[in-house]
Amino acid sequence: VQTCALPILETSQRIADTILGALANFAPQRVPAAGQGTMNNVLIGNDRFAYYETVAGGQGARPRADGQSGIQTGMTNTKNTPITSLTIHYPITVTRYRLRRGSGGAGSFSGGDGIERAIRFDEPATVSLMGERRLTAPWGLAGGEPGAVGEDWLIRRGGGRERLPSK
Repeated sequence: VQTCALPILETSQRIADTILGALANFAPQRVPAAGQGTMNNVLIGNDRFAYYETVAGGQGARPRADGQSGIQTGMTNTKNTPITSLTIHYPITVTRYRLRRGSGGAGSFSGGDGIERAIRFDEPATVSLMGERRLTAPWGLAGGEPGAVGEDWLIRRGGGRERLPSK
C-alpha cells in the first residue's frame, strides 16, 4: 500500500489560515492577514534523479508592518535551495528567480510578495506540482486587499504556454 503525505501538507496550510482568520474576528490587532496558504510543492525527476522543494511565497500583512516577501509561512519551515546547488546537482537551469512584485496585496500595510521562478530542464523529466491559492486569493484584513493567486505555467520549447491547474 502506498500513501502520500502531500495532501496533508496542503491541508495543514489551509487549517492554519482558517484558525488565524477566526482569531482575527476577536483580536484583529494581533493576527496577520492570510499568507500564501500553500507549500507550493514541486517534484522533478526521471529514472536518474529526483528533486523535491517547497517554493516560498508571501506572508500576509501584519497588524503593524508589511508582510515579508519570499519566505515560507504557516506550516512550512524549509529554506530556499540556492540556484548554484540546483544547477550543480541536477540537470536543470534556473532562468528566472525573483520576487513577484505587487502580488502581496495593497493596504495600510502590504502583504509580502511571492516568488517567480522559471526552470529549464536539460534532459527529459517529469514534473509534479501541488499548490493551493490558484483560484482563491489570500484574504486581507483591516481593509487590505487580497494577495494575488498563484500561477503555474508550462512553457514548451516551441514557445507554447499552458497554465496548469493547482494539483
